[in-house]
Amino acid sequence: MTNTKVHTPAPVDLEGDLTALRGDCARMVPHWAAPERAAARPVSPSLIHGVDVPPASARMLDAMSDYGD
Repeated sequence: MTNTKVHTPAPVDLEGDLTALRGDCARMVPHWAAPERAAARPVSPSLIHGVDVPPASARMLDAMSDYGD
């Protein structure tokens, strides 16, 4: 069984809606800092490497019908 008692100084709205969520987010905005947007640069193909998958993981995925069939 889950204990639904919450000990917090602010009331908790467990049945909140999108409007309440947007209000909560708006109040938190001053606490968040957005990083400066960096321009995307192309990556040299010589820096792109394949993915190494351990043999045991490859066998496991091969045995899963969603992936191997």
